[in-house]
Amino acid sequence: MGRITEDLIRRNAEHNDCVIFSLEELSLHQQEIERLEHIDKWCRDLKILYLQNNLIGKIENVSKLKKLEYLNLALNNIEKIENLEGCEGLTKLDLTVNFIGELSSVKTLQGNIHLKELFLMGNPCADFDGYRQFVLATLQQLKWLDGKEIERSERIRALQNFAAVEQKIREQEKAYCLKRAKDKEEAQRKLKEEENKSKMERNHTGSDGHWYTDISTPLSPSEDSKGYIQAPETQEGQCKEKKLDDREDDLEFWNKPSLYTPESRLETLRHMEKQRRDQERLSEKKKKVKPPRMLVTEDGRALNVNEPKLDFTLKDDEKRNQIVLDLAVYRYMDTSLIDVDVQPTYVRVMVKGKPFQLVLPAEVKPDSSFAKRSQTTGHLVVCMPKGARPLIRRPLLSFPMNLLNKYSILFPLSFLSLYLFKFFMLNTYAKHKKWLIREKHFRSA
Repeated sequence: MGRITEDLIRRNAEHNDCVIFSLEELSLHQQEIERLEHIDKWCRDLKILYLQNNLIGKIENVSKLKKLEYLNLALNNIEKIENLEGCEGLTKLDLTVNFIGELSSVKTLQGNIHLKELFLMGNPCADFDGYRQFVLATLQQLKWLDGKEIERSERIRALQNFAAVEQKIREQEKAYCLKRAKDKEEAQRKLKEEENKSKMERNHTGSDGHWYTDISTPLSPSEDSKGYIQAPETQEGQCKEKKLDDREDDLEFWNKPSLYTPESRLETLRHMEKQRRDQERLSEKKKKVKPPRMLVTEDGRALNVNEPKLDFTLKDDEKRNQIVLDLAVYRYMDTSLIDVDVQPTYVRVMVKGKPFQLVLPAEVKPDSSFAKRSQTTGHLVVCMPKGARPLIRRPLLSFPMNLLNKYSILFPLSFLSLYLFKFFMLNTYAKHKKWLIREKHFRSA
């Protein structure tokens, strides 16, 4: 069930920059609110208050709203008009489709001299014989009743027959109050029966909703082994039976005839809440946790990942010797939801918790890199200066040494002859290299 809290009011005060003390208009409709509270302390400057389609059973805690002009309490559980004498500026009151049976309670609105419009259609009192005449004669400041303009001649006739109409209204009110008392007793009886039924179910089921049997009764060895083998199947069967029972109970609840009373509205809401809780429990059980996405392989190799599915461009700026990444993040996204991590071989951007990772074509300097948002497009631009190119050492021509190794294997010689042969080959290779360098210099000249 909903309650009026400061957080709820602030969430509905976005048009006033979430400031509640200076609010002039507040809408709290369809919030399942059961009680009016705190509004007269927190929002004293209110002029318009929407509280339709809730479960409010009593008008209270609004008498300090002196500036209130329009109060909408349609589709609630209100049974009596009261506690509105302090709303001095009230001009329009909507109590459509409530449970107001005490029509004489409209007399409490006689002090609201600025009240011009009143809606009571859809209430039990609106079916009383002489309802309109009684309201017109009681509230002479009214100009409109149930959306229909009040004519002067109509008011004069209502004032002339007021004594007889008032007597009729009192008799009908008395009959309605007796019927309402019986309905309340019946609703309380049904509520007690449901509580007893739920207690019985709790005794048969555990806290986790599974059925349990009495283990104190001894079983024969054959029965014990049989039951042990069939335990999983039995448990599944019990779960299926429980689901079928729940469906049957649901169908029975919706097909059961019931009166339109405040108690029946609360009962319907409780039933729907129970269904919602059961559905949430089932969805939580079925919910599978997604495994974390792999960004780096076991051998340390980074992968290309684009989980947020964003467009991007990667440019190699040779003039400034840097790599530029232009990532098309959402234009109006808060920058606090973006996290950038630059590594020498890849760049990673977390956008609302979703990873975007790109392997770079060259090594970059993470310490000198920077990121910024574009003022026009909102794109994220990451500039990454390139690192120093590693020196590539080309191996010298190794043909003579390879040839030497082959010969040394094929023809084993003495240590001295092998040393002389190595010296001869190296000297020949050096002369040959010098000749090549001279020839290259001569040709270039």
